[in-house]
Amino acid sequence: MSTSVSTSTSVSISSDVIQTPNSTMAKTKELSKDTRNKIVDLHQAGKTESAIGKQLGVKKSTVGAIIRKWKTYKTTDNLPRSGAPRKISPRGVKMITRMVSKNPRTTRGDLVNDLQRAGTKVTKATISNTLRRQGLKSCSARRVPLLKPVHVRARLKFAREHLDDPEEDWENVIWSDETKIELFGKNSTCHVWRRKNAELHPKNTIPTVKHGGGNIMLWGCFSAKGPGRLIRVKERMNGAMYREILSKNLLPSARALKMKCGWVFQHDNDPKHTARATKEWLRKKHFKVLEWPSQSPDLNPIENLWRELKIRVAQRQPQNITALEEICMEEWAKLPATTTLHYTTLQQTTLHNTTLHYTTPLYNRLHYTTPHYTTLHYTNLHYTTPHYITIHNTTPLYTTLHYNKER
Repeated sequence: MSTSVSTSTSVSISSDVIQTPNSTMAKTKELSKDTRNKIVDLHQAGKTESAIGKQLGVKKSTVGAIIRKWKTYKTTDNLPRSGAPRKISPRGVKMITRMVSKNPRTTRGDLVNDLQRAGTKVTKATISNTLRRQGLKSCSARRVPLLKPVHVRARLKFAREHLDDPEEDWENVIWSDETKIELFGKNSTCHVWRRKNAELHPKNTIPTVKHGGGNIMLWGCFSAKGPGRLIRVKERMNGAMYREILSKNLLPSARALKMKCGWVFQHDNDPKHTARATKEWLRKKHFKVLEWPSQSPDLNPIENLWRELKIRVAQRQPQNITALEEICMEEWAKLPATTTLHYTTLQQTTLHNTTLHYTTPLYNRLHYTTPHYTTLHYTNLHYTTPHYITIHNTTPLYTTLHYNKER
């Protein structure tokens, strides 16, 4: 009569593997779970180990090992192996975790040297594996705007004022900005499948030239309803040229996008945009302008659209400036309204995360290692994790900026 075999979490026993006790050969293929269960069933039916081995074509020693394991653990499953002991002690793990938390720019070589001085010799790979188990991963540091305290206050004020704005309000905004696109620039990464030592084959490389091989400057705008006009700026832009661009492209874009009455225009605080003549021109044209905090490109959803455009352009591999301009115009026109709507609706989430970043009760301390720093560095460490910012200078007088929910 067959009895079901109970399962539980367990340690693998080498005798589960078909191998003679005195064999010096490598381990052979492990028996399947069904075979192990049949051995137990036949044993419970009263058959001897020899008979079971002959019937199933398994060595007697292996049959005996499986039966003994079942009697001890009531299972034939592989039990978890203990494995080799960790090279780094729990105290050492805490030490290197504390070091990289205090200074994220600490290299693996630094940690290897510190542990070696403490009497533990490990490799860089061991350091990486240990930190990964602690939830720490080596990543490229993000480039973010340098923020002064006044910028932080302005960003927080803007986020709070617009945090509860409905999506319909954001859908009635025309976002604008300028960007530079290089002919052979690092607009996107590219992965290739190649064989060993074939990294320099033309098919597996991306051609580069000094200074990107030339570039073009673009001005563009968009709303939740789709992309507006995109034009190339061929000369150095000044206030007069910027006003001319707006006069020829802003209102036609609003009409083409069928913006509702009372639509809002957004641009950043570039000196050309905030010049007295430009403000007066916008006032005379009765354009409603969204008040924008300085040093806040990350709050503008058009930055996501620029990245989308640059990836598309890089995939088409333009070979000269003329082709680059043509491809930019073609790919901009192809951007679907679903994409622009998606980036617009993310605005509410962006403002929510910005508010969390400055007002939740966890401190994010930035330590400056040189005594001449007097400005606030803004960091984008985890936009979705609550952060609180406290800035410490290493000069004798410390300045601490506290942002809390009461402010």
